[in-house]
Amino acid sequence: MTRIEDPQAAGLAALAGLIADETRATCLLALLDGRAWTAGELARHAGVAASTVSEHLGKLVAGGLLAQERQGRHRYVRLADARVATLVEDLAARVPPAAGRVRTLRAASAGAAMARGRTCYDHLAGRLGIALTDALTARRLLRQDTGFALTDAGVEWFAATGISLTPTGRRPLARGCLDWTERRPHLAGVAGAALCRHA
Repeated sequence: MTRIEDPQAAGLAALAGLIADETRATCLLALLDGRAWTAGELARHAGVAASTVSEHLGKLVAGGLLAQERQGRHRYVRLADARVATLVEDLAARVPPAAGRVRTLRAASAGAAMARGRTCYDHLAGRLGIALTDALTARRLLRQDTGFALTDAGVEWFAATGISLTPTGRRPLARGCLDWTERRPHLAGVAGAALCRHA
């Protein structure tokens, strides 16, 4: 039997391998908040040694998932772009809810706050993001029945509210982003990012 080589297979396997490590996945999920973090901050967040997280971050930067900046003695990393944020959020949304019990009050508080409201890279997520998306849909400013799209009234509302919808690159005006805590889509794209900045 002759094996047919797919040129994308090796690249896809390498990309999946980058995300398949739990420490790297923890760092990627933390960076969904849209901020730049230091290696030390990510090490504390992941509960690993700074040297361990530095090695992982190097792999993520080399793989194109993270971008880094040096400022003085510190190295800051952030998600490379919105497409990486979308990839991480979409994968996280497909993970079944954790079955284990929360063992500390701190972990329970953090989990509840994360589900209540957060940013997903540059747009609002969690119950807050879902409530906002539902409100826009109920007021007929956003359509979800044929994919995510702002209605004419929605575009007018953004303008009247003083929220600029200037497109950036190939990013769509409105896009659904599957929320990994709520398992429903919230508003992303240019409109989602603009609404988050305005808020």
